[in-house]
Amino acid sequence: MAGLVCGVDVGTGSARAGIFDRHGVLLGRSERPIALYREQGDRGEHAADEIWVAVSAAIRGALAASGATPADVAGLSFDATCSLVVRGSGGAPLALTEGPPPRDTIAWFDHRAIAEAEEFTATVHPVLDHLGGAMSPEMQLPKLMWLKRRRPDLWRRAVFLFDLADFLTWKATGSLARSQCTLVAKWTYLAHAGGWQRDLLARIGLDDLLQRGALPEGAVPAGTDLGPLTPSAASDLGLTTRCRVGAGLVDAFAGALGMLGPLGHRPGVAWPPEDSLALIGGTSSCLMSLSREPRRMPGGWGPYFGAVLPGTWMTEAGQTATGALLDHLLRWHAAGGEPEAALHGRVAARIAALRAEEGPDLAPRLHVLPDFLGNRAPLADPHAQGVISGLTLDVSFDSLCRLYFRSCVAIALGVRQILETLAGSANGPPSLHMTGGHTRNPLLMELYADATGCSLVEPVVDDAVLRGTAMAAAAAAGLHPDLLSAARAMGAATRLRRPDPAARPRLDRDYAVFLEMQRQRRRLAEL
Repeated sequence: MAGLVCGVDVGTGSARAGIFDRHGVLLGRSERPIALYREQGDRGEHAADEIWVAVSAAIRGALAASGATPADVAGLSFDATCSLVVRGSGGAPLALTEGPPPRDTIAWFDHRAIAEAEEFTATVHPVLDHLGGAMSPEMQLPKLMWLKRRRPDLWRRAVFLFDLADFLTWKATGSLARSQCTLVAKWTYLAHAGGWQRDLLARIGLDDLLQRGALPEGAVPAGTDLGPLTPSAASDLGLTTRCRVGAGLVDAFAGALGMLGPLGHRPGVAWPPEDSLALIGGTSSCLMSLSREPRRMPGGWGPYFGAVLPGTWMTEAGQTATGALLDHLLRWHAAGGEPEAALHGRVAARIAALRAEEGPDLAPRLHVLPDFLGNRAPLADPHAQGVISGLTLDVSFDSLCRLYFRSCVAIALGVRQILETLAGSANGPPSLHMTGGHTRNPLLMELYADATGCSLVEPVVDDAVLRGTAMAAAAAAGLHPDLLSAARAMGAATRLRRPDPAARPRLDRDYAVFLEMQRQRRRLAEL
């Protein structure tokens, strides 16, 4: 079984590992939980050492499930959320909040730096052309501005500042190389225009960023061989020092690679596949498109040059809280509880029964705007808030199911709005290549197709994020000549879901209400 690779995907709540062969066959998979420390609704922290322990356990579990030996694994790579890791002398964690454990990592969704993001936007610097016109507090530079101003004690002691995927490759190899994917997507590094924008760093008070964070002048493409596992890392992960480690990716970008990269060899499909988008749905949702020329959209992030594959541009548009919103509603409602898979399943089953009794247009007077943690695209408004219209005094389980259903409708309508905003540079409705946890939610999958009018390309076995990261591992291990070759060789089987034309009239009405609610929200904010 020699010539295998391991992809590791670190999300908001868990670390997942998969063992693949050079053809993309998934041989074994394992998952371990990660603690998220949440003091306030818009703040979250992790302990990077806990993440490493979860990664180690997930790799060992995947290896055992595959039946392979440690020596069979020739390559390893990581993807992760765009969380910020702060480390001091000797690589020790610098605690933003004292533990145990020391919480040294600001979670990707954390909005503590919203004032800094607005200050950044006010610079009107050309990098904003690659950020939809406004800086998001989810990006790294506002968080770094916050860190330097609000925690100068930590800033003075900082020796390393990492995007989470780069922290993991550093832990694995000792290499301080940074992925072009992470720097371009989250650190305002313009790969097509000289890299770091030093005039901008000086204007926002981060002129010492590169020195303070041990950041290199240049970035390396995803899948670049960063060297072998160190003896210590090999011992932790249950692998060998012959395993090569590839530069990693932000998690959504790994999913885009896993879904769109294999299209490069299909007959009749132009490359890049500009009429196809990847929709990665999990805690949040991201729509990703590859193009030969730069594409822009209001509220969209990018275009990013070479963020995934050389010579191509990636545009990203997203929704900050989707799976997280559904989890929140289950916790929040009187008839809910902890948002485990079993509870989501009970709700989905009851929704199906209610729709069978009452018709598919369940709770037609109940409407939701899903912006409970701001609107990433197309409004680029981190201050946007969620709205629920049509509540009653009903606190039964059925009322929870109706609210859950209407929230799923709202999430799907948000995707429709993003696609319509992007439509000026697309010919007709694109196909949506789906991956992430939402593929296990049949209600969302139905609504994505029906609300957007797009055909959904679904993986038969949903592992596209892990698969994209495994492609980077295969390139680093030399199993394929380069990352695009690995992507072409390691694609997975898919199936097609077509929209139901009969659903369109009711969802058009819902969409009209959705847009009117946005207008009314703006009006209320102006009073």
